[in-house]
Amino acid sequence: MTDAARPQTPPAGTPRDEDDGFLASLAVYLRPRVLIVILLGFSSGLPLALSGATLTIWMAEAKVNLATIGLFALVGVPYNFKFVWAPLVDALDVPLLGRWLGRRRGWLVFTQLLLAVAVVWLGFQDPVAAPWHVALGALLVATASATQDIVVDAFRVESLETREQAAGMAGYVAAYRVGMLASGAGVVLLVAWFEVLGTPRADVWAYGYLAAAAMVGVGLFAALMAKEPAGQPVIQHEENVFRRVGQTAVGAFGAFLTRNNAVAILLFVVLFKFCDAFAGALTGAFVIDIGFDKATYAGVVKGVGFAAALIGGFAGGVIARALPLSTALWVAGILQMLSNLAFSWQAWMGVDVAALTATVVIENFTGAIGTVIFVAYISALCGDRAHTATQYALLTALAAVGRTFLASSAGFVAQETGWMAFFAVTALAALPGLALLAFLQASGHFRELAATKA
Repeated sequence: MTDAARPQTPPAGTPRDEDDGFLASLAVYLRPRVLIVILLGFSSGLPLALSGATLTIWMAEAKVNLATIGLFALVGVPYNFKFVWAPLVDALDVPLLGRWLGRRRGWLVFTQLLLAVAVVWLGFQDPVAAPWHVALGALLVATASATQDIVVDAFRVESLETREQAAGMAGYVAAYRVGMLASGAGVVLLVAWFEVLGTPRADVWAYGYLAAAAMVGVGLFAALMAKEPAGQPVIQHEENVFRRVGQTAVGAFGAFLTRNNAVAILLFVVLFKFCDAFAGALTGAFVIDIGFDKATYAGVVKGVGFAAALIGGFAGGVIARALPLSTALWVAGILQMLSNLAFSWQAWMGVDVAALTATVVIENFTGAIGTVIFVAYISALCGDRAHTATQYALLTALAAVGRTFLASSAGFVAQETGWMAFFAVTALAALPGLALLAFLQASGHFRELAATKA
């Protein structure tokens, strides 16, 4: 055997390829840029309840009428349409902060400061005397939060290497859920504690929201400690702002639509998680309908289900790092499909708490694996640094189509089939997405993705 053909053994003391082995798949979570993304995940999850569930508890306690409370669901609209102003994040620097910190970090710090101010302002309003002020405050919180999501997503995609994306997303999702708990159950418990201490009832919610605003400091710390992603396009300040934003929007959408198999990719983005969304639209109603009480379901979902989702998220990160992206998507897609059959089994078992616990664990564990791997795929699609925020916001909006529009027919199907057959149908709903995955794999789509990231 010639020297050229002989396998080369690394010299003693040379580190092995960091991508080798299971331990390396776990060690990726300790890399500084992945830890930064995890902290930003907490900051992204924090505001959601403050303009949602926590706010409704505050309003209900203040005896605001139910019709008004129901209308407050509309303050979440910015999350659905954030792709509309995502080109601003790609095209423009924040004055002063952009110059000092860079484009992405400048936007991160700006949105977090805006978020903290909006949370404080909301906390000092009176839901009974000034409901419109509360609505404005909640809308500001939701808008700042949605904008922060745009920036964090772009920062994560641009900062992490391809093999780090799934791990980063797994940590991000786990921290996001912790942030939601902190601003949900955490703030409510804190308010209750203030009441026990004898704090005037008129002030307890203001103090609770002040504490939530202080927690925004976690994301602010992460943004200041982070490094600006390389490769940001330089803005010529003499350019017309409106022209630049328009060119960025057109360029982002145009660059994506000129890809090979663009239509198949977009359909895959819509359909891959559809089976999950189709079943998820009615899982709560199903559990109550077969005889469980709300307390049992809530206890299982919030307790065991939360833990299963966290573990599943990290498992998804390990799988995506250890396997090629196409293979990881197959694993996720098949697990999602099979997990829906657990609900068919639950329908056959009836009111059995042990069976419900197993079903919820399977659903949350496999669903989290699928989410992390799917988001790693979406992140891989956003390779153009000039358009990352816009393209990612667009793709996540498309992914929500299955959850919002396609899954809306679930009730009609369940009425016609019954629960056991309904969940079998939701499992079959995974097949179009898997067929598109097979087509994209055969057409060389994943080789092209790997080549662009090399």
